[in-house]
Amino acid sequence: MKILVLNGPNLNMLGIREPDLYGKVSYAALVRMVERYCAERQIECECYQSNHEGDLVDRIQAAYGNTDGIVFNPGAYTHTSVALLDALKAVQIPTVEVHISDVSSREEFRQISYVRLACFATITGHGLDGYLEAIDLIRERFGKA
Repeated sequence: MKILVLNGPNLNMLGIREPDLYGKVSYAALVRMVERYCAERQIECECYQSNHEGDLVDRIQAAYGNTDGIVFNPGAYTHTSVALLDALKAVQIPTVEVHISDVSSREEFRQISYVRLACFATITGHGLDGYLEAIDLIRERFGKA
């Protein structure tokens, strides 16, 4: 099984950006945690982060035909990007939307998620563990026995 863990804008600033909201763990540490978790479960994973919407679209498209699931934290693009929604709909790869913070308790504009329309599940407010929960959801539902 192969999973793409995709992160949008500003997630490379984990540990620096608003640590009271997003925690003090760096993006590099998140990647190590995800890679270790996947390796222990014999899941191939690729972690990718970009601050550029088109890069994220390209990476989603490149996953077509060779990836079993996507764990996606689109960051601020959650609330603005029809392009990311369309890319996910085009490839039809099972996707879980992940947010470190509880977006439902935040600003009104954060209540809109375009990408959610192409996801089979959403995990919010579970911190970095939400990524691991998303990996487990994909593995349980779509893993090859």
